[in-house]
Amino acid sequence: MCYDLDARPPIPPISGAAGDGQDIVITASDGNRFSAYMSRSPQPKGAEVLIFPDVRGLHAFYKELALRFADIGVPALAIDYFGRTAGISPRDENFEYRTHVDQMQMPTFLNDVAAALAYLRDQNKTARAPFIVGFCRGGALALLTGAENFDLLGIIAFYPGMSRQIPGSKGTVHEQASKIRCPVLGLFGGADANIPATDVQKLDEQLAVAGVKHELVTYPGATHSFFDRRATEFAEQSADAWRRVQSFIT
Repeated sequence: MCYDLDARPPIPPISGAAGDGQDIVITASDGNRFSAYMSRSPQPKGAEVLIFPDVRGLHAFYKELALRFADIGVPALAIDYFGRTAGISPRDENFEYRTHVDQMQMPTFLNDVAAALAYLRDQNKTARAPFIVGFCRGGALALLTGAENFDLLGIIAFYPGMSRQIPGSKGTVHEQASKIRCPVLGLFGGADANIPATDVQKLDEQLAVAGVKHELVTYPGATHSFFDRRATEFAEQSADAWRRVQSFIT
């Protein structure tokens, strides 16, 4: 389990920032329609990010996160990867995500990713490749996407699960990590019962095999989903994580 619907990114808006966002619907090449949220910056710096949410889908945490990226000059697109089975309705507290987790297929997800990346390129009129930022299941999806044939500048994965295989994928994150071709920043909680230190170590070993630049940071005592405004006991860790994210993409 990752964020509940009251979670918010622990990033205060920049004073005077003028980024704005909009709910949109994107259509994939096979006709699938899925919800997304696009944030735009009045003074973009050239970088852009694609955000993969946790298992609850596209909810307020990720829309606000997209706006915080826009505040620092980074346009961001957050997508809902459950559109094929759950439609384009908003994700509220009644959303039964487990049903859609079980139905999700990696090949069709990647088709939606291709559409999202095309939309991001078209909106920002830039030839620069994007970064992908993912949380929990979205973090695992980000790493798996990094092993595919997409032009990406980097992957940022917050507490991704790495040992379970997503239906239709070519393997688990651990099994596919050696195929990743772009830099990786991984952020983990040392007290996360779902992700043992041995899993992080194995990811480190496989990324070394891939020969890509990577940094895996574990915050001692931090729990899963520590990057949350309400988790005041992890405010220092969250601030450090956000600094690392900014340094990675700018």
